[in-house]
Amino acid sequence: MNNIPEWLACLPDAAAAKFLTTAVLEQREPLPFAAIDRASLPTRWAVEPVRQLVDEALKRFESESRTAADAWLAPVLHATLRLTRQEAADSRLWNHLALRVAPDYVFRRHPGRQPARAVNRGRFSGPFYSQAFARLWWAAELFRDGPDYGPVVIACGNQDVLNTVLRLEVILHRPTAQAILRLLSSGIVRTGREVNALAQAVNTAGSTLAYEALAPDVQLDTDSYWDWIENLTDVLVPYDSLPDGPDDGHVPARSVETLTEIFKQLFMEAPVRGRAESDQRAIA
Repeated sequence: MNNIPEWLACLPDAAAAKFLTTAVLEQREPLPFAAIDRASLPTRWAVEPVRQLVDEALKRFESESRTAADAWLAPVLHATLRLTRQEAADSRLWNHLALRVAPDYVFRRHPGRQPARAVNRGRFSGPFYSQAFARLWWAAELFRDGPDYGPVVIACGNQDVLNTVLRLEVILHRPTAQAILRLLSSGIVRTGREVNALAQAVNTAGSTLAYEALAPDVQLDTDSYWDWIENLTDVLVPYDSLPDGPDDGHVPARSVETLTEIFKQLFMEAPVRGRAESDQRAIA
């Protein structure tokens, strides 16, 4: 893309909705960049590093493997765009990133279905769990284990985790998020149907089981998180290896192990369409 702005900006939801016409979503008309600029309020974050990693993702992942881009882009985006959770909860920032800075990536990554192939509006301006860039940033934030983005790669390598698990309020509890990923990485949970069944079982049981009491987390080191944010100018975010996240505390291993066993039992008892009884016995 040419003529990108110097700074990321805040684009209100109402303005974004006005610009996302059917003709734009079907790529019959271009986005009105001049009008978007007039409706946006610049922020303190430079566009160039974010646009560079988007260009890299476009080069690395062709249309036939576009879903594979998520596992690479999520940790790099999080390490490049260093936000507090309060800042990341502002949909206006993500609106601007998708409509003004990198709409080409949204069109490539989330093409619409035939016959019109209109991109879903929510990929440009929508909830954090569906907006093209917000969902990756939040997946990295919620699934990382302190500075380790390894679990994020596991999470974002499974579209059902992004589409279902990311919506669950219970994954705000870090041991819960890590225990779910432990079942995926161990191969106990494999298919999309199984991921969805596990997510439903964990979420339902969470209304009666106090996961925080059964598997306590540590107090996060907010000073380390702020240091990580402020030190970005001194760090080159790598593209060919995982970057380092904020060193604000690892998830307690004992808590993850406790919930992994509980979630394994919940999964064994959960109805999964197409799962044979022999598979259930094998899990046990």
